[in-house]
Amino acid sequence: MSGLAVRPITRDEGDAFIREHHRHHGVPVGALWRHAVHDDNGVIVGVAVVGRPVARALDDGLTVEVTRLCTDTHPNACSMLYGAARRAADAKGYRRGLTYILATESGASVRAAGYRKLWTVKGRSWDCAARPRTDKHPTEDKVAYGWGAWPEEPRP
Repeated sequence: MSGLAVRPITRDEGDAFIREHHRHHGVPVGALWRHAVHDDNGVIVGVAVVGRPVARALDDGLTVEVTRLCTDTHPNACSMLYGAARRAADAKGYRRGLTYILATESGASVRAAGYRKLWTVKGRSWDCAARPRTDKHPTEDKVAYGWGAWPEEPRP
């Protein structure tokens, strides 16, 4: 098994990796930072994008969200990226963080990185008569995982 290392990554490199490897999402519009995991040969095997929470009700200046995470399926890369996001956020003074995974995913990587289940979000489409849209994201249920000090009812 080869060793893995967390390293910084440029926006262009990270976005290119996401475009090539993410199963169901494109590149997020904004971010606070990106980081990557490389193998022993210096090859990028995973990328995480950390930004402000997508839900406005959670965007309090003290909370971050891992808005995108993808790997080339390299073992342990996901949990390394989630763990690095948490450590970096803690070092920057953020009080809590979260990410969403599809309800059909196991959550093993987020739990391995010290995140805990917060809540479930009912899947839905953004398409409506008043504003027709084409869904570019999965419409199945999602599960929020996070770390840090969350109020009793943090869900937006």
